[in-house]
This record gives sequence, C-alpha cells and structure tokens, in this order.
Amino acid sequence: MSDIRIGISGWRYGPWRKDFYPKGLRQDDELAFASRAVNSIEINGSFYSLQTPERYRGWRDATPDGFVFAVKGPRYITHVRRLKDIEEPVANFFASGPLLLGKKLGPLLWQFPPSMKFDEARFARFFELLPRNRKAACECAQGCAQYLRGNGGTDINGNARLRHAVEIRHESFRCEAFIKLLRKHRVALVVSDSAGKWPYVEDVTADFVYMRLHGDVELYSSGYTAQALRRWKQRILHWSQGSQPEDAQLIVQGPPPRRATRDVYCYFDNDQKVHAPYDARRLLQKLSLDHELMTEPGVVPEVAL
Repeated sequence: MSDIRIGISGWRYGPWRKDFYPKGLRQDDELAFASRAVNSIEINGSFYSLQTPERYRGWRDATPDGFVFAVKGPRYITHVRRLKDIEEPVANFFASGPLLLGKKLGPLLWQFPPSMKFDEARFARFFELLPRNRKAACECAQGCAQYLRGNGGTDINGNARLRHAVEIRHESFRCEAFIKLLRKHRVALVVSDSAGKWPYVEDVTADFVYMRLHGDVELYSSGYTAQALRRWKQRILHWSQGSQPEDAQLIVQGPPPRRATRDVYCYFDNDQKVHAPYDARRLLQKLSLDHELMTEPGVVPEVAL
C-alpha cells in the first residue's frame, strides 16, 4: 500500500486566523489544530533560518501519531551559496535538529531559485553529499560549526532512510541529463504547479512523488476548482499505483522505472487568500482520506465538494 499525504506548506499565517483557525485559538495551538485537519505539513521556517532542536521536538510532540512533516532545506545552501562550498552548511542543517522529528520526518525539500541554471557537475556533487539515512546524516552533522556541537540535534535512535526532492525554476533543467542524474541518486523531481510561472514537469525519478500546488490560475492566491482537484486526484492515484498519467508532461519520454506502488506527498502553497487548508481538505475528501484525521466533529470548518 502506498502512503498518500496531502497537506499545506507552513501553518502560521495571519489571514488564516478567525477563518480556518477558530476565533480564540492560541497561536501556539495552531500546529496542533492544523495537524488534525491534514495528514502532513511542509515546514517552511527551516528554509529561512536554522531552527533549533527544541523547536523540532515541540513540533513533533504537538502533532498526532502517524503525522508526517516535510522539511525544507535552507535557502543559504540553495540560494546564497548556490551549492558552492556547502559541506558545513549541510552539516549545520542536520545538526540543527530535523532528525528529532523521528518517525514523523518525511522528505527533505530543496528548492532552487529561478535564476539558477542546471549545472550537472554541481548538482552531482550536491546529490553525493546528501545523506540517505539517519546514521549518515548524524555523521554528516559532525562537520557542523562549533556553536552547534553538543546541542542534542542528532540524539536519535534507528537508521531509517532519508528521502530528498528538488524543485527547479529554470528552463535549463528540461534536459535528459538532469533526469538521469535524479534517477541515479533516487531524488524526486517536484511536480510544481505555479500557474505557468515556472517549469511544469512530471518525470518520476524516485520511489515517491512530491507535489507543490502554488495556485491554479494566480500564483499563491487562487484556489483550485472542484474540476481541478478531481484532476489532481486522478494523477495522484496513477502515481500511487506505480504508473503515470497518460498525458504526463515529460522531459524524458516513456514510462517511469517500474514499481508496484509509490508514496505521494502533496502540499498546497496557495496560502495568501486562505485557499490552501481548504483545498487540502477537499482533496483529502476526494481521496477518501479524511476519515483518518483526528478532528472532532465541527472543529474544522466543513468544506463543500
């Protein structure tokens, strides 16, 4: 059975208060509320700055059993350093505490800026640097800056694997060499729906699919119609069953590497007008996954299909 996760990118937004979040809900309780309305959330704060072990532990403990986070890698690595001389920054990221999410740690997302072109050698070095399991991540973290040493960010048990996904925003990535490199390193290429602003591709390059839905018509602002959500439902079902849609938009033509199932992670990022949590709820309902959530009747606003 594949694992299908539908959620939101971030959870702390002012316009959501007294709308998706009930009036009177404390800001400190927003994660607990949101994590019982969807079954996964993408952590955004880690993109803007290193978080702390205490925060990761707090997020882990505020969410129900079976919940999964995706964690966004630091923009310092992808946007500032642009993958140059990043051994210590990568070590710092893993030392900062994401492994403390434990069983709730899902894929790690690496988003690249629109100005960054494909450089095969640079991306190959980056993929080789990324740890593929928790033991390797702990070893990587040993190269962190002095101020992070001994902070408890790698005090974990077990050696579960780590998954990585990349979101690209420059047309130069539309090449066979990029897809081959992703498949070699089993890194997922994000299916990024951005109202036509950035490349939209659906090549399956790993044993899971990672989706980011930024807005159907207007970036970050527009919601998804019932028809659009039905389309996403069908695509998710194809990917979860190990295949791909017949009309998949591909860089490299042909079927993906054969698998009986694939896990799917889908995050709505159209947060500006409070569409994201409602669209996520609707898609969960269309996939008959809403019954698994832990919300009390009437706590989460009802949404019409």
